[in-house]
Amino acid sequence: MPFIEVADRVWVRRVPSYDVNLTVVGGERGLVVVDTLATAAEARAAIVGIGDLQAGPVVAVVNTHDHFDHVLGNAAFREKYDAALPIHATEAAADATDPAAPPADRTFSSAAVIDLGDRQLELVHPGRGHTAGDLVVRVPDADVLLVGDLVEESAPPALGSDSWPMEWPQTLDLVLGLATPDTVVVPGHGAVVDRRFVEQQCDELRAVAETIRELAGRGVPEAEAYAAADWPFPEDALHHAIPRGYAQLPRARRQLPLI
Repeated sequence: MPFIEVADRVWVRRVPSYDVNLTVVGGERGLVVVDTLATAAEARAAIVGIGDLQAGPVVAVVNTHDHFDHVLGNAAFREKYDAALPIHATEAAADATDPAAPPADRTFSSAAVIDLGDRQLELVHPGRGHTAGDLVVRVPDADVLLVGDLVEESAPPALGSDSWPMEWPQTLDLVLGLATPDTVVVPGHGAVVDRRFVEQQCDELRAVAETIRELAGRGVPEAEAYAAADWPFPEDALHHAIPRGYAQLPRARRQLPLI
């Protein structure tokens, strides 16, 4: 599991467990680690790899959201580098993070900046999607976006029990507003992608939201929704998405009778 440099001083380590990505961004003041993997052992192995880069010490951690496979290595990084190592996340993500992680202590609601001297990392909460507290990391000088699980390459986007399927497309629209035609996009899981891939996944998520809205508007019961339409993802990928979508619609849209 070597680190691959995908842009100037931006290294990605793709870990087989959950096919999850840990990213390191370097600057003259040190390194920022984005997402810390699912276990302390995986995090410690990544720490050894970071040392091999010989690019400086880790000075901050960022959690793109609260799910265990992105945060449970937080403690290992503090054990290695500094018990007070700052961990950044949105307020919503920090509130939802397992206390054992530990949760982020540098939180924000909409945007924040990490200053590495010769470059800045922009942390942006573009809206709700995969979770209520997703953030993306923009490295402007390298034209890189680290998007967490708002985008997945190796599987359909994870529309889980805490997802926001009716808002996710608009959230990705905002993410795309941060990208150029040449942006390198690092998803939460899978291979590095480009802007076009994000556009396609956004279109698929928009189709999910529009289909849910149309079916509910026609009075199709939630239990019959999958069989009543063509969907861009297999049924198991929509296990939570359909009920979550129905629940997120205005009540009047969910109670229209069949005509």
